[in-house]
Amino acid sequence: MFRKYVFPTLASVVLLTFATFVASGQTGELRGHANIKQADGQTVPASDAAIDVYRIDLPGKYNTKTNKKGEFVFAGLPYIGTYIIAASHPAAQPTFVPNVKAGRDVDYELSMSPGDGKRLTLDQINGAMASGGGGPSSGSGKENAESRAKREELERKNKEILEKNKKIEETNSIVARTYKAGNEAFVAKNYDEAIKQYDEGLAADPEQPALLTNKALALKARGVDRYNAAITSKDDAAKTSGLEAAKNDFRAAADTTAKAVALIKAQPVPTEPTEQTRYNTNKLATLSTRAETMRLFVTKADQTQVEAGQAAFEEYVAAETDPAKKAKAQHDLAQMLFDANSFDKALAAYQKILAENPDDLDALLRSGQALFNIGAINNDKAKYQEAANFLARFVDKAPDTNALKADAKAILDTLKDQENVKPEKSVTPARRRRP
Repeated sequence: MFRKYVFPTLASVVLLTFATFVASGQTGELRGHANIKQADGQTVPASDAAIDVYRIDLPGKYNTKTNKKGEFVFAGLPYIGTYIIAASHPAAQPTFVPNVKAGRDVDYELSMSPGDGKRLTLDQINGAMASGGGGPSSGSGKENAESRAKREELERKNKEILEKNKKIEETNSIVARTYKAGNEAFVAKNYDEAIKQYDEGLAADPEQPALLTNKALALKARGVDRYNAAITSKDDAAKTSGLEAAKNDFRAAADTTAKAVALIKAQPVPTEPTEQTRYNTNKLATLSTRAETMRLFVTKADQTQVEAGQAAFEEYVAAETDPAKKAKAQHDLAQMLFDANSFDKALAAYQKILAENPDDLDALLRSGQALFNIGAINNDKAKYQEAANFLARFVDKAPDTNALKADAKAILDTLKDQENVKPEKSVTPARRRRP
């Protein structure tokens, strides 16, 4: 008895690149704005204010000036660094904000009051903090009630930022650890452990497309193993439970990649070329994985989802630029539709393939088989005739080593004996004589 196995594709061992999705990148942006609160109480932007950023966990200093709106930005500061931002202006008292981090998407505010334009050194800042001042300072060692209130508010905000950053770093640590452990387990074909590790990472941060995509790959691979083991089992109960477990894996894999695709689409496309390339590569890998998981889900678990499976394949095919991979995906789509008994859709998909390559053996055979099934369902002799024509072309072009050639001949014999349908001879256009 012929048994139909599910074979994992190459995509099942291509794990997604991780760096794009974890917030622990090596550099980040540090931005903010400076203003001056004038004697009349009006706050105005501090344009051309000097901004000095001191790194305090390691030696380092960065300088810039604010624009006309009082805004400043530093791009590419080390993410793990701890910094102090100091602002000074010729018409103001200097101020500073301690214990800040880069890459946290925080707009730091430095508010100054009218003064002598002094510029703080790191030693002066450290002295002010050592004497109990944790924020705005003119370097005089005195602090009025308004300055104290501002300092305390900044300290509160900085504490919140530090707590948030600490949580982010802890989450990143968990995600990175479980991602690595999950991938190692996947390569070792320990799919239960891989899924467990990916789930732990997703519990810390559910919005990680890389973890979701690789979890889907592990679910798909485990489902393939369960399916193949089930159909070879001689125990009916084991076969039934094994097939159900495989279907659940295929369903979970499809749901998981759908979440991954949605998350990637929601992300802003990076503008930096290297990051953009990585983003596009990861998006394409996720689209490919979703198409493959949908193929198994549709054909092995739920044929009512055939339109969703078709949409997943079509989106991947549209995004794929590699001609060989695109062609394979088009064949996989057509085969999925055929295996899901959606013969009209399968025929249309195979016809697209034949439009590009009229001698594609698989498309010729499947077109004939699809037309035969459509003819049988509708008792349509015209479809039988079309089926015979495609099958005859396949038999004529396929080598004798093709294992499916005998099947095509058997269908042609059935059409001849039961329906009195024979392949029509193809008409070769007469060559025009040269004048």
